[in-house]
Amino acid sequence: MAKNRKPKIQRPKALPPKGFRDYFGGEVDERNAMLRKITDVYHRYGFDPLESSAVETVEALGKYLPDVDRPNAGVFAWQDEDEAWMALRYDLTAPLARVYAQFRNDLPSPYRRYAMGPVWRNEKPGPGRYRQFYQCDADTVGSGSVAADAEICAMLADTLEAVGIERGDYVVKVNNRKVLNGVMQVAGVLNPDDPEMFAAERGIVLRAIDKLDRLGPDGVRSLLGKGRKDDSGDYTDGAGLSDGQADVVMGFMEAKRCDGAATCSRLMELVQGSDIGTQGVNELETISELMAAQGYGADRIDIDPSVVRGLGYYTGPVYEAELTFEILDEKGRKRQFGSVAGGGRYDDLVKRFTGQEVPATGVSIGVDRLLAALREKGRIGSKSKGPVVVTVMDRDRMGDYQAMVAELRNAGIRAEVYLGNPKNFGNQLKYADKRESPVAVIEGGDEKERGVVQIKDLALGARLAAEIETAEEWKAQPAQKEIARGDLVAQVRAMIARAEGQA
Repeated sequence: MAKNRKPKIQRPKALPPKGFRDYFGGEVDERNAMLRKITDVYHRYGFDPLESSAVETVEALGKYLPDVDRPNAGVFAWQDEDEAWMALRYDLTAPLARVYAQFRNDLPSPYRRYAMGPVWRNEKPGPGRYRQFYQCDADTVGSGSVAADAEICAMLADTLEAVGIERGDYVVKVNNRKVLNGVMQVAGVLNPDDPEMFAAERGIVLRAIDKLDRLGPDGVRSLLGKGRKDDSGDYTDGAGLSDGQADVVMGFMEAKRCDGAATCSRLMELVQGSDIGTQGVNELETISELMAAQGYGADRIDIDPSVVRGLGYYTGPVYEAELTFEILDEKGRKRQFGSVAGGGRYDDLVKRFTGQEVPATGVSIGVDRLLAALREKGRIGSKSKGPVVVTVMDRDRMGDYQAMVAELRNAGIRAEVYLGNPKNFGNQLKYADKRESPVAVIEGGDEKERGVVQIKDLALGARLAAEIETAEEWKAQPAQKEIARGDLVAQVRAMIARAEGQA
């Protein structure tokens, strides 16, 4: 008689979804430390914190993402039981517009806020490109003054330096979407009397210009025309502009001159006959003057027509922080690190809710990109300092070990008791090594009777171990010493300071 076979269990794969990843101790610590530095600058500039929901209605979010060919217009969306559509936020600006519209009677005007947290985009993932990433934003809502845009640019420059990007390794580039609209009007793809006319073509033009650094002039020109096929074989439809129309747009992208005044002069030539374009150039000139008045030279903040920003809600000045130092890509080729932050003016976003125009401007820092840049510069490491580990020599004396840990913690020292199987002492030290622990505390029955403990400098011990050949040398090593039980906190603190090179 055949035996009954148990059905095969289909176990889930222990893998994150495509385009997502996990972050461990050191990485989380680095991010939190950098966020504190960023928000310190934001706070110093007078911005207040705001924490809004990670989920918004699709109606409230709107459709402004650059990658409109993806499902759900680039957002992760689902339908609730009441058939309302909701989505994970794709940035921190669209939720701000909803919050301001909802609480505008209670908020000061202008309202200055900063926010930080993860955002989600349903876009094609790639190397270093994830569908969930952190942003840290600052926005001013309720001011139409170009001084608000200039202030955001100054704050962005100060923030980059605060987190460790040296002056000379970055530049904040400033442009104006009004100038680009003027160029499009001259090129014949914008009708001021019918904004919806040529909307699809303009969207493709914006995305094409935004990819100048990655695709180069030839790649952008292809997208302005019929389209292009990338290295993977994927084909992207172009805007269908004629050669003459493309020449006007390319002239705009090549308008950068030796200084801001010369660049603005060239831009004014390109937008002749367009009122909106002329207004945009005048605003750029004002920003340049305000920057100079505050002592920000073109080496830190510069007028650059190549910046357009991909999101469709920008209506005026736009800015982007670019890191100028070189790195090696995955193929070993030198290239500039690129953009880590961007933003601009979006005077129509709140209007979607209120029917009234509410001017607003703001910036968003790509936290993960900025962390990667700091690692490239060697400004941060990837390892987190672990806790002091109190080892367990006698199971029935757990109270003594917990008392040691409490003393260390109360003194501000990170510490823990080993909670695994204490039978094998070597495994306890291996655990401490894996935790990157600076010090291990050891107290057996003999030490308890004599009122002493052993403390072991694990970092120094690891370095010496490779050089020690005899038991006598091991006993004599300075990495481990016996101390009075009452001196535990002071001696552990001194050993940690020595390991960190502070004593």
